[in-house]
Amino acid sequence: MKNDRIGICLIGAGRAGMIHANNFMKRVSNASMKCVVDVVPETARSAAEKLGISRYSVDYREILDSSDIDAVVVVAPTHLHREIVVACAGAGKHILCEKPMALNAQECEEMENAVARNHVKLQIGFMRRYDADFVRAREAVDSGDIGEVVLIRSSTRGPSKPHPWMYDIKRSNGVLAEVNSHDVDTIRWFSGSEVKTVFALGGNYRNREIAAEYPDYYDNLVVTGEFANGVQYVIDGAAYVQYGYDVKLEVVGTRGVIRVAREEATGVQWITKENGIHTPFVKSWTDLFKDAYLEEDARFVDCILHDKQPQVTGHDGKMAVRIVEAGNRSIAEKRIIELS
Repeated sequence: MKNDRIGICLIGAGRAGMIHANNFMKRVSNASMKCVVDVVPETARSAAEKLGISRYSVDYREILDSSDIDAVVVVAPTHLHREIVVACAGAGKHILCEKPMALNAQECEEMENAVARNHVKLQIGFMRRYDADFVRAREAVDSGDIGEVVLIRSSTRGPSKPHPWMYDIKRSNGVLAEVNSHDVDTIRWFSGSEVKTVFALGGNYRNREIAAEYPDYYDNLVVTGEFANGVQYVIDGAAYVQYGYDVKLEVVGTRGVIRVAREEATGVQWITKENGIHTPFVKSWTDLFKDAYLEEDARFVDCILHDKQPQVTGHDGKMAVRIVEAGNRSIAEKRIIELS
């Protein structure tokens, strides 16, 4: 690190990856984008051009020996996370890894071990922990405003049709991982405990044309259970709802309730005789959590510069993956799964 500026390489130049890259390029002080990696040559080249840098590659291994790269942002497909994180940790690179952390808890442990062995930072991309509204809600819970927490409900419903690779549960871990990992982390964060029981139901309601080829695929799910401290929880999730990007949190206490929900894309309402009241719905997570991504990225750099523990650790990522695994097992076996 020269002049306290963290040199960063992006691995995976999709939508989420470019949000991180633009933050590090333009909005996070003490950070400098050095390289973009994507397995698709045109995507890598185009991303580098948009960022105004000249360096790009189709193979992340080419940057492992680069002395000007101090950290990587891993936004590759989930099944590649373990390989990339272990290799980058071995090369002494600090790591911001997008969710889900990996496909299973064993892979997560290998990643944690590699990070510990090489004394580098690992931060998992659960950006809701950096969102101002979610932070305020957590502070209100901690202050006892609603008494003791009884129930946590968290919901995410995505508008887009899933990418074909998501239909294969063995490859993607399903909607519970790809869409609802944030909800899994949120309920852990707000409960202050670990999940004890998991019961989940899933069904394919919006993508029935692929049901014969992928009979295990689900695009709608409900997960419920109990934490070790007795707090109850419910997660509901969906993919391809089409009407917008829908995120809600409700924390019910013994003396009140806290809700976080932002549905309206604008403060402007249209009121007409023909259509009544009309308000546009939030279309994308890229708009809803733009500031949370920026705060997440700034905290990552701060952790490196000042040798701090990331707020969202590999352990948090691993526990979320364990719950996802249990949820998918519950859907398949139609029974309650108990976690030790």
